[in-house]
Amino acid sequence: MWLNSTASPFLLTGFPAWRRYIAGFPPHLLVVYIFILLGNGTLLFLIRDNHNLQEPMYYFLAMLAATDLGVTLNTVPTVLGVLWLNHREIGCGVCFTQAYFIHTVSIVESGVLLAMAYDHFIAICNPLRYSCILTNTQVMKIGLGILTRAGLSIMPTTIRLHWFPYCQTHVVSQVFCLLQDIIKLACADITFNCLYPVVVVFAMVLVDFLIIIFSYVLILKTVMGITSGEERAKALNTCVSHICCILVFYVTVVGLTFIHRFGKHASHVVHITMSYVYLLFPPFLNAVIYSIKTKQIVSGILYLLSLSHSGTQFQNTTL
Repeated sequence: MWLNSTASPFLLTGFPAWRRYIAGFPPHLLVVYIFILLGNGTLLFLIRDNHNLQEPMYYFLAMLAATDLGVTLNTVPTVLGVLWLNHREIGCGVCFTQAYFIHTVSIVESGVLLAMAYDHFIAICNPLRYSCILTNTQVMKIGLGILTRAGLSIMPTTIRLHWFPYCQTHVVSQVFCLLQDIIKLACADITFNCLYPVVVVFAMVLVDFLIIIFSYVLILKTVMGITSGEERAKALNTCVSHICCILVFYVTVVGLTFIHRFGKHASHVVHITMSYVYLLFPPFLNAVIYSIKTKQIVSGILYLLSLSHSGTQFQNTTL
């Protein structure tokens, strides 16, 4: 076993079917990327500058937006290089680092969704102690715990990639690097690297999901005990955005996992499409969901738009 520091770079194939229809970079993907950056960037800006949004619930939302921005910024330069500039080579170290961050951010997002479920549970089931339990210090500890757990859990399988020889093809059938695709190219015993990610998914992502379900069972039990129908509907409405984000994230994660593990006979297009769905849908839809369903966020966006409109009118008047 030797450190693979002089290995040839990998070659990203991209989505070959697009070449038949589009000469350059697909415009619709560019629109999606821009929306992800603007949408999640706006959420972070509003939460930072609006004192009414500086509460634990919105701190967790800021973590979710930062996570979505992280995975997008980690993959966009590579995607642009492959599909727009036809720059398909990527160094081994860069490829391994990108794969590490993509998978780490996924576990971070699962942890943030769990923290948001905990926030809803305390707010509905124990509202009188909410401010005592979820202090700023506690929120910070939760955030650091989520980052530490994700960073350490993916590290073992990523470190081993640097020691594998890649003596056959260096072609990666994606426009970015995923651990599952890199592992297949190694000329060595990859049993650990094949099994370990599955264990991580079941030990963390699945457990997170089960705890979230359990928390919502307790929330539903508490809500059903509220006598006022209006208060009951109000309590449930605060959870709608979070539930939508949970479904979007876990459905895409499960879909990609099943395709990679059990979809050996599926076409190349299916594998690449699921990878795009996995990376684009959660960041895109999370920003849409919270921008539509959260009144404070909607008010903040409308305020920013009114300021922009007023500034435009002022410039036109002065001219």
